[in-house]
Amino acid sequence: MAADIANLPRTIWWDVDPDDGIAGVYLIDQTRLPLVGDILCCRTLEGVELAVKSLALRGAPALGVGAAMAVALFSENEFVGATREEWLAGIDAAASRIGSARPTAVNLAWGAERARAFAHGLDPTLPLEQARQALVAFAQQMAADDEATNRTIGAVGLQVLKPDARVLTHCTAGSLGTAYYGTVGGVIYTGFDQGRIAHVWVDETRPLNQGGRLTAWEMMCAGVPSTLIADNMAASVMASGWVDLVLVGADRICANGDTANKIGTLGVAILAQHYGIPLYICAPTSTVDLGLAEGNRIPIEQRDPRELEGFTVSGAILPDDANTSQALDLLTASGARELTMKDGHQMSVERKGGAYAFDGWFKMTPPGVQVYNPAFDVTPAELITGIITERGLIAPADLAQTLE
Repeated sequence: MAADIANLPRTIWWDVDPDDGIAGVYLIDQTRLPLVGDILCCRTLEGVELAVKSLALRGAPALGVGAAMAVALFSENEFVGATREEWLAGIDAAASRIGSARPTAVNLAWGAERARAFAHGLDPTLPLEQARQALVAFAQQMAADDEATNRTIGAVGLQVLKPDARVLTHCTAGSLGTAYYGTVGGVIYTGFDQGRIAHVWVDETRPLNQGGRLTAWEMMCAGVPSTLIADNMAASVMASGWVDLVLVGADRICANGDTANKIGTLGVAILAQHYGIPLYICAPTSTVDLGLAEGNRIPIEQRDPRELEGFTVSGAILPDDANTSQALDLLTASGARELTMKDGHQMSVERKGGAYAFDGWFKMTPPGVQVYNPAFDVTPAELITGIITERGLIAPADLAQTLE
């Protein structure tokens, strides 16, 4: 039985609107999955930047592709100069801006720098319009290369899988975290196709529940047997002997193998060591930052306290009578309507086709509570069995020597 990956959408792609001829970066809005499948069209650098900061676009490899496309998008839609020097100066500024939109995932700055370096490396005699076209093609090729890399990671990962392996994963490093196919997802889908994966335990991954919202959805779309658990159930599942190995992604890997990943990964790694379960990082070599010697130097992003203070919901209202439709039409006549609610809750409603979409945030903590909300933690190399990359399975201690 094979994984039905054709049922998974592309995460990010470049397209030109046939109606007005304007280019855009199109992406799945991951803040609304799995119940609402919105596609965002970003036509400006700022649009991609907002998608990155809001986590509509997330996952280290996807961020790398998104950064390159954002630079190309600036070149295509926003550059107003006339000379090669002006263009390159604009490219430099665009790369710097998108590359610093989030601090922890190294692929974001890596993708921006690749696009910047490509622009500077073009033949200076090439006409400016052709140079701009070449930059767009380069960004699109990065998406294709990312998928190829992920498929190779999947093939490399087969060597750590025994038949009918039971995997536990944390957060989401599937297709949605890449241009397509996934890093952890790549190993799972490839392994499932080869009869090496029997079951996947999916940590919900608080506070944004990306495992519960995204990984669980992906596994179900692909037809891979899986079970969602709360983060604090991982120890019990391991203690019961139901986990053969742990597969997680990475946002930055230091030269010594220390790895930053979604908050909670460190706890999973400690549990895995206690129960004698191997833990593997699945990541492209672009996520390795040889310029950082060890994990305590990785900048850790601090997120909005509201992510921990409450929870978000997205959905659609389907009116079942004329009176309800009339009331909602009146409410949304001038566009999205923000509703006033007690206790800090928030909700907006807007008309979408024959339905009415809503987005809400509901507070569930005491007013004024103090919040500490880091997005990532760092797992030390000694807790990592190996790093599965497109260049092979690498021991953390051999990482720098292998990649230098």
